[in-house]
Amino acid sequence: MSEKLKILSHIVKKDGQTKHAILIDPADQTPDVAAKRCLAAVNAGSSMILIGGSSNTDTKNVDATVIAIKEMLELVTWAKTQDSMRMDNNLIPIVLFPQGAAALSSTADAVTFMMLMNSTSPRYLIEEQVIGAPLIKESNIEPLPMGYLVCAPGGKVGEVGKADLILKGDRKRVEAYALTAEYYGFKLLYLEAGSGAKNPVDSELIKAAREACDLTIIVGGGIRDGHAAKKAADAGADWIITGNLAEEYNDADELQRVLTEFIIQMNS
Repeated sequence: MSEKLKILSHIVKKDGQTKHAILIDPADQTPDVAAKRCLAAVNAGSSMILIGGSSNTDTKNVDATVIAIKEMLELVTWAKTQDSMRMDNNLIPIVLFPQGAAALSSTADAVTFMMLMNSTSPRYLIEEQVIGAPLIKESNIEPLPMGYLVCAPGGKVGEVGKADLILKGDRKRVEAYALTAEYYGFKLLYLEAGSGAKNPVDSELIKAAREACDLTIIVGGGIRDGHAAKKAADAGADWIITGNLAEEYNDADELQRVLTEFIIQMNS
């Protein structure tokens, strides 16, 4: 991969283990709290930080959150330069996961440039992307081409995104979407159950997508423990995303302990 694609290279690289990423919603926590949670996640073994989520995010709170996280990681990295620690801003990218063009920021390392493939609205198929593309080019952050599918139960993202949800057991449909994403030239495929969903993405849907394409598969929504994460990993997920889980812990040490156990069980 070229220097320009260094974040994508990090995300698509396979080493035989499923990786974990923490999702931070700037609308749900202060920048300082977000930075402490991210530090705990990185120390626990997380390999990426996603910023975004709700419709209440905007450039202002995204900027503040990304800057706080970068400053925290840089400070700790500098303080431990003599140790063999894994934390490195080149290895732990901060990636925007925006709900639309209004939540972009030039302070991040990359942005998921995604199509909500099963939306019934042109806005999420192409219109937000057209608005955002010139801003991404101007900011010089790396775009990560991604197909995004909302599966049942879907949650708020399914409602706002006007998604025609992929239902449990609908293997043929998710296979067709996975192939379409690959043929479009996307490099990533995200299967989303919805933030705070009662149930995660059906493992049969993950397995069907894995068998249908060679894309890097990311799974998020409703994954609250290592058992659920392992089930998704065994089905073929390359990345597991958790967001609400981190928000349950205000104590960073406790969060680090929980995520450490989560990641160990995920790859057990």
